[in-house]
Amino acid sequence: MTRPTAVILGCGDLGTEAGLRFVNEGWAVTGVRRSPDRLPEALSGVAADLTGPLDELAAALPNPIDALIIAPAAKERTEEAYRAVYLDGPLRALASLERAGRAPQRLLAVSSTAVHGTDDGSDVTEDTPVSPSTPTAQVLAEAEAALHDQRPDAISLRLAGIYGPGRTALIDQVRRGEAVVPDRTLMTNRIHRDDAAAAIVHLIVHVADPAPIYLGVDHAPVDRGEVIRFLAAELGLPDPPTGEVSRRRGGNKRLRNDRLVGTGFHFTYPTYREGYRAALAGEGARHP
Repeated sequence: MTRPTAVILGCGDLGTEAGLRFVNEGWAVTGVRRSPDRLPEALSGVAADLTGPLDELAAALPNPIDALIIAPAAKERTEEAYRAVYLDGPLRALASLERAGRAPQRLLAVSSTAVHGTDDGSDVTEDTPVSPSTPTAQVLAEAEAALHDQRPDAISLRLAGIYGPGRTALIDQVRRGEAVVPDRTLMTNRIHRDDAAAAIVHLIVHVADPAPIYLGVDHAPVDRGEVIRFLAAELGLPDPPTGEVSRRRGGNKRLRNDRLVGTGFHFTYPTYREGYRAALAGEGARHP
Protein backbone atom coordinates (compact mmCIF):
# COMPACT_ATOMS: atom_id res chain seq x y z
CA MET A 1 0.00 0.00 0.00
CA THR A 2 1.37 3.41 -0.98
CA ARG A 3 2.07 5.69 1.92
CA PRO A 4 0.66 9.23 1.87
CA THR A 5 3.30 11.89 1.31
CA ALA A 6 4.03 15.07 3.20
CA VAL A 7 6.44 17.78 2.08
CA ILE A 8 7.69 20.17 4.74
CA LEU A 9 8.91 23.43 3.28
CA GLY A 10 11.36 25.02 5.69
CA CYS A 11 12.12 21.87 7.65
CA GLY A 12 13.90 23.23 10.71
CA ASP A 13 13.39 22.22 14.33
CA LEU A 14 9.60 22.44 14.31
CA GLY A 15 9.24 20.99 10.82
CA THR A 16 11.56 18.09 11.61
CA GLU A 17 9.62 17.23 14.75
CA ALA A 18 6.39 17.35 12.76
CA GLY A 19 7.99 15.22 10.05
CA LEU A 20 8.97 12.51 12.51
CA ARG A 21 5.43 12.48 13.82
CA PHE A 22 4.06 12.14 10.27
CA VAL A 23 6.38 9.14 9.83
CA ASN A 24 4.95 7.61 13.00
CA GLU A 25 1.51 7.99 11.39
CA GLY A 26 2.70 5.97 8.39
CA TRP A 27 3.49 8.87 6.03
CA ALA A 28 6.52 9.33 3.81
CA VAL A 29 8.08 12.74 4.47
CA THR A 30 10.34 15.00 2.43
CA GLY A 31 11.97 17.94 4.16
CA VAL A 32 12.97 20.95 2.07
CA ARG A 33 15.74 23.09 3.57
CA ARG A 34 19.12 24.62 2.80
CA SER A 35 21.01 21.76 4.50
CA PRO A 36 19.00 18.54 4.05
CA ASP A 37 21.99 16.41 5.06
CA ARG A 38 21.21 17.35 8.67
CA LEU A 39 17.77 15.75 8.61
CA PRO A 40 17.20 12.47 10.47
CA GLU A 41 17.29 9.29 8.39
CA ALA A 42 13.52 8.84 8.63
CA LEU A 43 13.02 11.91 6.42
CA SER A 44 14.05 12.37 2.81
CA GLY A 45 15.74 15.67 2.05
CA VAL A 46 15.70 18.19 -0.79
CA ALA A 47 18.03 21.18 -0.89
CA ALA A 48 16.35 24.52 -1.59
CA ASP A 49 16.46 28.06 -0.27
CA LEU A 50 13.19 29.98 -0.06
CA THR A 51 15.06 33.16 -0.88
CA GLY A 52 16.57 31.66 -4.04
CA PRO A 53 15.35 30.10 -7.31
CA LEU A 54 12.53 27.57 -6.88
CA ASP A 55 11.58 26.83 -10.50
CA GLU A 56 13.06 23.31 -10.31
CA LEU A 57 11.62 22.48 -6.91
CA ALA A 58 8.63 20.50 -8.20
CA ALA A 59 10.82 18.03 -10.10
CA ALA A 60 12.66 17.11 -6.89
CA LEU A 61 9.54 16.37 -4.86
CA PRO A 62 7.36 13.25 -4.68
CA ASN A 63 4.29 12.90 -6.84
CA PRO A 64 1.59 13.24 -5.67
CA ILE A 65 1.99 15.53 -2.66
CA ASP A 66 -0.77 14.70 -0.20
CA ALA A 67 0.14 17.50 2.19
CA LEU A 68 2.41 20.52 2.01
CA ILE A 69 3.48 22.07 5.32
CA ILE A 70 4.99 25.55 5.14
CA ALA A 71 7.08 26.06 8.28
CA PRO A 72 10.10 28.30 7.58
CA ALA A 73 12.01 30.37 10.09
CA ALA A 74 13.60 33.71 9.26
CA LYS A 75 17.19 34.17 10.35
CA GLU A 76 16.60 37.83 11.15
CA ARG A 77 13.64 39.62 12.67
CA THR A 78 13.41 42.26 9.96
CA GLU A 79 10.63 43.13 7.57
CA GLU A 80 12.82 42.28 4.57
CA ALA A 81 13.78 38.85 5.94
CA TYR A 82 10.19 38.05 6.87
CA ARG A 83 8.88 39.07 3.48
CA ALA A 84 11.40 36.82 1.71
CA VAL A 85 10.86 33.76 3.91
CA TYR A 86 7.21 33.89 4.93
CA LEU A 87 5.56 35.60 1.97
CA ASP A 88 7.51 35.64 -1.30
CA GLY A 89 9.30 32.28 -0.95
CA PRO A 90 6.28 30.12 -0.08
CA LEU A 91 4.13 31.76 -2.76
CA ARG A 92 6.81 31.18 -5.40
CA ALA A 93 7.19 27.56 -4.27
CA LEU A 94 3.45 26.98 -4.44
CA ALA A 95 3.26 28.60 -7.87
CA SER A 96 6.08 26.35 -9.08
CA LEU A 97 4.19 23.26 -7.92
CA GLU A 98 0.96 24.43 -9.54
CA ARG A 99 2.69 25.14 -12.87
CA ALA A 100 4.03 21.60 -12.81
CA GLY A 101 0.60 20.17 -12.07
CA ARG A 102 1.80 19.11 -8.62
CA ALA A 103 -0.40 21.19 -6.33
CA PRO A 104 -0.69 19.56 -2.89
CA GLN A 105 -4.01 18.08 -1.85
CA ARG A 106 -3.78 19.60 1.64
CA LEU A 107 -1.90 22.73 2.67
CA LEU A 108 -1.00 24.05 6.12
CA ALA A 109 1.12 27.12 6.80
CA VAL A 110 2.58 27.94 10.19
CA SER A 111 1.88 31.53 11.14
CA SER A 112 2.07 33.45 14.40
CA THR A 113 -0.32 34.90 16.94
CA ALA A 114 1.73 38.10 16.49
CA VAL A 115 -0.83 39.03 13.83
CA HIS A 116 -3.04 39.86 16.82
CA GLY A 117 -1.34 42.94 18.24
CA THR A 118 -3.84 43.19 21.09
CA ASP A 119 -2.31 44.93 24.10
CA ASP A 120 -5.22 45.34 26.53
CA GLY A 121 -5.29 41.86 28.07
CA SER A 122 -8.51 40.86 26.31
CA ASP A 123 -9.49 37.45 24.96
CA VAL A 124 -8.49 36.65 21.38
CA THR A 125 -9.95 33.93 19.16
CA GLU A 126 -9.65 33.02 15.50
CA ASP A 127 -12.56 35.37 14.81
CA THR A 128 -10.77 38.37 16.30
CA PRO A 129 -9.69 40.66 13.44
CA VAL A 130 -5.95 40.76 12.88
CA SER A 131 -4.24 43.90 14.11
CA PRO A 132 -0.50 43.57 13.51
CA SER A 133 1.44 46.13 15.50
CA THR A 134 4.92 45.58 14.05
CA PRO A 135 6.28 45.49 10.48
CA THR A 136 7.12 41.78 10.78
CA ALA A 137 3.65 40.93 12.08
CA GLN A 138 2.19 42.89 9.17
CA VAL A 139 4.15 40.68 6.76
CA LEU A 140 2.78 37.57 8.46
CA ALA A 141 -0.76 38.89 8.10
CA GLU A 142 -0.10 39.62 4.42
CA ALA A 143 1.31 36.13 3.96
CA GLU A 144 -1.81 34.55 5.44
CA ALA A 145 -4.10 36.61 3.24
CA ALA A 146 -2.09 35.91 0.08
CA LEU A 147 -1.99 32.18 0.81
CA HIS A 148 -5.73 31.98 1.32
CA ASP A 149 -6.29 33.99 -1.86
CA GLN A 150 -4.27 31.41 -3.76
CA ARG A 151 -5.57 28.40 -1.85
CA PRO A 152 -8.88 29.08 -0.07
CA ASP A 153 -8.72 25.61 1.49
CA ALA A 154 -5.37 26.30 3.19
CA ILE A 155 -4.98 26.07 6.97
CA SER A 156 -3.18 28.81 8.89
CA LEU A 157 -1.92 27.62 12.27
CA ARG A 158 -1.07 30.69 14.33
CA LEU A 159 1.39 29.57 16.98
CA ALA A 160 2.03 31.42 20.21
CA GLY A 161 5.50 31.64 21.76
CA ILE A 162 7.23 28.30 21.18
CA TYR A 163 9.40 26.93 23.97
CA GLY A 164 10.90 23.53 24.72
CA PRO A 165 14.14 21.72 23.84
CA GLY A 166 16.79 24.30 23.01
CA ARG A 167 14.30 27.15 23.41
CA THR A 168 15.18 28.17 26.94
CA ALA A 169 15.66 31.95 26.75
CA LEU A 170 13.40 32.71 29.71
CA ILE A 171 14.88 29.90 31.81
CA ASP A 172 18.37 31.23 31.05
CA GLN A 173 17.37 34.77 32.03
CA VAL A 174 16.04 33.55 35.37
CA ARG A 175 19.08 31.38 35.98
CA ARG A 176 21.45 34.29 35.25
CA GLY A 177 19.50 36.63 37.51
CA GLU A 178 18.50 38.88 34.58
CA ALA A 179 14.73 38.28 34.64
CA VAL A 180 12.46 41.06 35.91
CA VAL A 181 8.89 40.53 37.10
CA PRO A 182 6.78 43.18 35.32
CA ASP A 183 5.28 45.80 37.60
CA ARG A 184 1.96 45.40 35.77
CA THR A 185 -0.08 42.44 34.62
CA LEU A 186 1.28 41.27 31.27
CA MET A 187 -0.55 38.28 29.86
CA THR A 188 1.56 35.87 27.84
CA ASN A 189 0.78 32.80 25.75
CA ARG A 190 2.89 29.85 24.69
CA ILE A 191 3.00 26.35 23.27
CA HIS A 192 5.57 23.61 23.70
CA ARG A 193 7.47 22.67 20.54
CA ASP A 194 6.19 19.10 20.70
CA ASP A 195 2.56 20.18 20.98
CA ALA A 196 3.02 22.61 18.08
CA ALA A 197 4.37 19.79 15.91
CA ALA A 198 1.62 17.44 17.07
CA ALA A 199 -1.02 20.05 16.17
CA ILE A 200 0.34 20.29 12.61
CA VAL A 201 0.07 16.53 12.15
CA HIS A 202 -3.32 16.35 13.85
CA LEU A 203 -4.90 18.97 11.61
CA ILE A 204 -3.64 17.24 8.45
CA VAL A 205 -4.15 13.60 9.39
CA HIS A 206 -7.12 13.57 11.75
CA VAL A 207 -9.32 16.55 10.81
CA ALA A 208 -11.39 15.89 7.71
CA ASP A 209 -12.89 19.35 7.31
CA PRO A 210 -10.53 21.85 8.93
CA ALA A 211 -11.27 25.51 9.54
CA PRO A 212 -9.07 28.06 7.74
CA ILE A 213 -7.45 29.36 10.95
CA TYR A 214 -6.44 27.83 14.29
CA LEU A 215 -4.68 29.36 17.28
CA GLY A 216 -1.92 27.04 18.48
CA VAL A 217 -1.66 27.85 22.17
CA ASP A 218 -1.86 25.85 25.38
CA HIS A 219 -4.57 26.00 28.03
CA ALA A 220 -2.94 28.64 30.23
CA PRO A 221 -2.69 32.29 29.23
CA VAL A 222 -0.67 33.55 32.19
CA ASP A 223 0.88 36.66 33.65
CA ARG A 224 4.56 36.79 32.70
CA GLY A 225 5.47 37.50 36.31
CA GLU A 226 3.85 34.24 37.42
CA VAL A 227 5.95 32.27 34.95
CA ILE A 228 9.16 33.97 36.06
CA ARG A 229 8.41 33.30 39.73
CA PHE A 230 7.55 29.68 38.90
CA LEU A 231 10.87 29.16 37.11
CA ALA A 232 12.80 30.76 39.96
CA ALA A 233 11.13 28.42 42.43
CA GLU A 234 11.84 25.38 40.24
CA LEU A 235 15.49 26.43 40.04
CA GLY A 236 15.70 26.99 43.78
CA LEU A 237 16.31 30.71 43.33
CA PRO A 238 14.75 33.68 45.14
CA ASP A 239 11.99 35.69 43.48
CA PRO A 240 13.45 37.99 40.81
CA PRO A 241 13.01 41.73 41.32
CA THR A 242 9.94 43.62 40.14
CA GLY A 243 10.37 46.50 37.74
CA GLU A 244 9.25 48.25 34.60
CA VAL A 245 9.55 46.27 31.39
CA SER A 246 9.22 47.35 27.80
CA ARG A 247 6.30 46.19 25.70
CA ARG A 248 6.78 42.57 24.68
CA ARG A 249 6.55 41.32 21.09
CA GLY A 250 3.67 39.07 22.10
CA GLY A 251 1.53 41.97 23.23
CA ASN A 252 -0.79 41.57 26.20
CA LYS A 253 -3.65 39.21 25.40
CA ARG A 254 -5.37 35.97 26.37
CA LEU A 255 -5.41 33.55 23.46
CA ARG A 256 -8.15 30.91 23.33
CA ASN A 257 -7.56 27.41 21.96
CA ASP A 258 -11.21 26.27 21.90
CA ARG A 259 -11.25 25.68 18.15
CA LEU A 260 -8.16 23.47 18.19
CA VAL A 261 -9.34 21.53 21.22
CA GLY A 262 -12.72 21.12 19.56
CA THR A 263 -11.08 19.01 16.83
CA GLY A 264 -10.11 16.41 19.44
CA PHE A 265 -6.54 17.60 19.91
CA HIS A 266 -4.94 16.76 23.26
CA PHE A 267 -1.91 18.56 24.70
CA THR A 268 1.06 16.71 26.15
CA TYR A 269 1.97 19.92 27.95
CA PRO A 270 -1.35 21.66 28.70
CA THR A 271 0.26 24.50 30.66
CA TYR A 272 3.64 26.14 31.10
CA ARG A 273 4.17 24.16 34.32
CA GLU A 274 4.36 20.74 32.66
CA GLY A 275 6.28 22.09 29.70
CA TYR A 276 8.92 24.00 31.61
CA ARG A 277 9.41 21.14 34.06
CA ALA A 278 10.13 18.89 31.08
CA ALA A 279 12.56 21.48 29.70
CA LEU A 280 14.30 21.84 33.05
CA ALA A 281 14.62 18.05 33.21
CA GLY A 282 16.35 18.08 29.83
CA GLU A 283 13.64 16.09 28.08
CA GLY A 284 13.76 16.10 24.28
CA ALA A 285 16.28 17.68 21.93
CA ARG A 286 16.25 20.50 19.42
CA HIS A 287 16.70 19.29 15.85
CA PRO A 288 19.64 20.83 13.99
